[in-house]
Amino acid sequence: MKVPDWHQDQQYLELVSDLLAQPEIQRLQTIKQHHYSNRLEHSISVSYRSYLLGQKWHLNTRALARGGLLHDLFYYDWDPKQMDFRTHSYVHAHIALNNAAKLTTLSPMEADIIVKHMFGATTQMPRYWESLLVGLVDDECAIQEAMAPKLLLWKRKLQLK
Repeated sequence: MKVPDWHQDQQYLELVSDLLAQPEIQRLQTIKQHHYSNRLEHSISVSYRSYLLGQKWHLNTRALARGGLLHDLFYYDWDPKQMDFRTHSYVHAHIALNNAAKLTTLSPMEADIIVKHMFGATTQMPRYWESLLVGLVDDECAIQEAMAPKLLLWKRKLQLK
């Protein structure tokens, strides 16, 4: 999906600008995510892509934008040598929920999006379509972010031939 520039989307910005202004959200820029991006870039990508799909499918775009932005609101740099993936999947979602609840009032749907975005790696079933969507978009963004340099290299090699 070709994603427009979120900076130019006034409706999206109206939904998340109060969150983006928070130092706790801006702090996510300092944490590496999926090797080649930072946690804020990742969270905005998940948020905005989920929001766009929600518009198309007539879902709750406010919950998608805000829950997507807050889904990884935790500050540790996960090390698989110290914590296995399943434990991290559960723990970081609950930490993110607690951190988000300190910043803003969460709707039940936003809370569900945050705590259940790792469904599949955890057994907590999403209650809403929006929760499932953010989880799937999160997976897509993670793969794209982790593969970005390799994909760029392959693309360059193919163009040279």
